[in-house]
Amino acid sequence: MKVLSTALLVLFLSHSGVIAQKITYSPPEFRLTTPWTLDVNPDQPRPEYPRPSMKRAEWMSLNGRWHYAKSKKDAAEPAIYKREIIVPFPVESALSGVQDSITPNDRMWYKRTFFVPDSWSGRFVLLHIEACDWETTVYINGKEIGMHRGGYDPFTFDISPFLDERGVQEITISVWDPTDQYHQPRGKQKLHPKGIWYTPVSGIWGTVWIEPVDVSYIESFRCTPDIDRSVAHISTYISNAVPGDLIKATVSYMGNEQKSLTFSASETGTIEIINQQLWSPDHPNLYDLELQLIRKGELLDKVTSYFGMRKISVRGDKHGKKRLFLNNKPVFQFGLLDQGWWPDGLYTAPTDEALKFDIETTKQMGYNLIRKHVKVEPDRWYMYCDRLGVIVWQDMPNSDKSARWHGPSGIDGVEMEREFVSEAQYKIEFEAIINSLYNHPSIVKWIPFNEAWGQFKTVEIYDWVATLDSTRLLGGPSGGNYFPVGDTRDFHKYPGPAMPPPDPDRALILGEFGGLGYPVPNHLWQSKKNWGYINIKSQKDLIKAYTGLIYKLMPLIDKGLAGAIYTQTTDVEGEINGIMTYDRKVLKLKNKKVLKAHEALFKHFDEVVNSGSK
Repeated sequence: MKVLSTALLVLFLSHSGVIAQKITYSPPEFRLTTPWTLDVNPDQPRPEYPRPSMKRAEWMSLNGRWHYAKSKKDAAEPAIYKREIIVPFPVESALSGVQDSITPNDRMWYKRTFFVPDSWSGRFVLLHIEACDWETTVYINGKEIGMHRGGYDPFTFDISPFLDERGVQEITISVWDPTDQYHQPRGKQKLHPKGIWYTPVSGIWGTVWIEPVDVSYIESFRCTPDIDRSVAHISTYISNAVPGDLIKATVSYMGNEQKSLTFSASETGTIEIINQQLWSPDHPNLYDLELQLIRKGELLDKVTSYFGMRKISVRGDKHGKKRLFLNNKPVFQFGLLDQGWWPDGLYTAPTDEALKFDIETTKQMGYNLIRKHVKVEPDRWYMYCDRLGVIVWQDMPNSDKSARWHGPSGIDGVEMEREFVSEAQYKIEFEAIINSLYNHPSIVKWIPFNEAWGQFKTVEIYDWVATLDSTRLLGGPSGGNYFPVGDTRDFHKYPGPAMPPPDPDRALILGEFGGLGYPVPNHLWQSKKNWGYINIKSQKDLIKAYTGLIYKLMPLIDKGLAGAIYTQTTDVEGEINGIMTYDRKVLKLKNKKVLKAHEALFKHFDEVVNSGSK
């Protein structure tokens, strides 16, 4: 990678009509730090390869120092960039170095220069943006190359036709983010955060990177395991494909090649998995996968990935009660509501170690499940769930400017009537999210709606999602209006626990319960107005209350409860329901009694489904 000198950078930006001052980055004043806050290198933040589910050997990160400016929404690009921002941290975050407040009347502008390595000469160059909230327009050397709408899905532009032969390249990105004032999925973001609503996340919040490809390349692929036949089905989408293109797929396990198969790129290849090793929380076995694109004997592209052989289904146990079956065996799925917020980076974890930490802690505490709540994480987060063996239920980060917090009630049967643009945007983003995450074995369920937020055309939406992915479960509206859809009936009760209403066709899930709030001094986002569903004054009382809830789950298992989600992984801003503090420095439930209660819960489930107890 070539780096411009400061003098050349200023000269180039001046010639492009933009004046950018040399700004020295100084660490901001943090409201609350994590153990990884000061590990962030502003010149090379989040340097890891961002897409392990489809990896190429050559790539270059554009994370780091960018010039930043703000204008009115419909104004032209500012003539002067007076500030510096650290990408990929969102504008409102401390780690960005900006901590700006963005309104629907504002537009954010990012600018930097880069060189394309000489070794990439003669090849096409793809620009990837892992996440940017919300409407993103990209310019290369002053020319607009494309626009994307979506705050949670990665997107790509071919920038090759716009690159300058002289070597130095300028990239400009403008972003408009109306947060809760438009028809966009936004999760828990709110312009005026309080209670369960949090600080907005605007602009770039995922890795920005480039990679070289040939004129034809593997744009995406799907690997679908079939454990009942001991095979994996592989289909690819080839950019600029021609008749006769071939895919060679090679499967390895623990470094040893198992099987290879060559098939037409326009068809689905089915490859045998010899002596298959199944993926589960207890044994997160993964197979390595290499895909080669071959044309007339010439190798055009090669990507590496991995997959897991696993199956998820809902079936009746020996007593006729609907259970969640993993690999044809009943498994009680019990875990945490995980919102993925950070006091220093908001939506963006400060480092890769931080990103992995929450998952590791969840596993160590004896849970086997994470419900990723109204947020989508970067590809590496799901990779760690795959590797560590943690089941994921993935929410759609739904909402809408006209979604009501206190209504519909969840039992009144009233659906929201969305405007056309709102419905269209929901479907565009949800489909993109499903496609981008399809190959992760840890994800076993999609949840289209949470607590009736923006819930609309429920039956139609569930039928549509089933056409996008028939291999995973569909969670009925989680705590929302009941309709006879999906594979599970989901119920929320605080503090609980409690049983959902009976449903002979669906597994019964306690989608949220607990919410025990315990404020830990010196580890709080704010000094006042901290809250939990139940307020507790000491760690001793918290552990007693928590273990009491866990033991109360056991008789519900006898009645048919198939899974449960405790709220939540960490405190988030003024919400202090976490098993950890917001800064991840205190594990509130660190106690042998908690681990013992979890072990007893899973043991009880096994006894109920296997021993003949009803």
